[in-house]
Amino acid sequence: MIKLKGISWNHTRGFTSVVATAQRFEELNPNVRITWEKRSLQAFADASIDELTDNYDLLIMDNPHVSIAARDNNLLAFDDYLSAEFIEELANNSVGESHASYNVDNKQWTLATDAATPIATWREDLANQQNIQIPKTWEELLELTKAGKVAFASIPIDTLMHHYMMCIALGGAVFKSKIEVAPRAIMIEAIKMYKELVAVAPSYCLEMNPIQIAELMTKTDDIVYSPFNYGYSNYSKNNYADNVLKAGGLVTFNGQRLRSTLGGAGVAVSSKTKHAEIAMKYAEFTASEKIQSGFYFDFGGQPGHRKAWLNEEVNKQSKNFFKDTLQTLDEATMRPQYYGYMHFQDEASPVIHDAVTGKISIEAAVDKMNSIYIESLTH
Repeated sequence: MIKLKGISWNHTRGFTSVVATAQRFEELNPNVRITWEKRSLQAFADASIDELTDNYDLLIMDNPHVSIAARDNNLLAFDDYLSAEFIEELANNSVGESHASYNVDNKQWTLATDAATPIATWREDLANQQNIQIPKTWEELLELTKAGKVAFASIPIDTLMHHYMMCIALGGAVFKSKIEVAPRAIMIEAIKMYKELVAVAPSYCLEMNPIQIAELMTKTDDIVYSPFNYGYSNYSKNNYADNVLKAGGLVTFNGQRLRSTLGGAGVAVSSKTKHAEIAMKYAEFTASEKIQSGFYFDFGGQPGHRKAWLNEEVNKQSKNFFKDTLQTLDEATMRPQYYGYMHFQDEASPVIHDAVTGKISIEAAVDKMNSIYIESLTH
């Protein structure tokens, strides 16, 4: 009997999806047992890859950690085990840059089984009842937020992700310089704009993650609209929550649609596993178009395969979540892949949060972030 252990995150999207594919894989391979464990969303973002790859054969992981894991030899490259045709098929059917986000030094370290980026969501029923127009522009978003109808995740990590989006909206290239994250004046302006929005939003946004916002919107009638929250298609399916969320694209700023920061997750295989071949076969099974469009989605997963996003049945079951947000995914920007990036993300997140909450000045925050950035380049 071959026994594999995996780790994912504590939500239906991250957990029951892989438990279901593991069960089906076991039925097709009776000599295999796969046990999945879960951790919180924060632990998912913060965990030490060394520790996880010591203890688990399979990992569901996000793209910013891959650069470290690959270069520290924590993972096995799929290119060494799976056919070039299969990996090419996944590359050709990537949702935005999801597939590329796990490719480091020309090797594929993770298969993009899950695609996500901040998208807009709203309660269609409440919008109709209250005769509320869904905002199309930043100015309309500000007005609706002032009316008390808007909420969005703005814990430190989400605040930083939205900062990249705002810098790009203001015309600033992000992570192109060696001395600053984006041009200093643009970083300052981006924080000011975001701070203006946060100031008229409920204060609890600063302490909530995307799952908590989605739960709030479906459990209560307080919030009609969320402008940019990492998407969870589960909340657009009937009978998952008390109410259903409609999903769509982002508002425009200066005539251009906002471009959010790509998230998502994928399945990776630890370099410490004693059963590399079978772990790879399970990953291939989970990432395949047939499973992604069927079993994986049916049991709560948010597919990473483009054909699943275009699948009629998948969209029918999720109020067209996938078709209506695909452009936003395609336009999303990828975080950089240099080795020290996670050091920057971990250290800069609380700094920008402090600037938005007024604990430190915006200028001081920008200078501190840039100094963390320079430091991160030497890691």
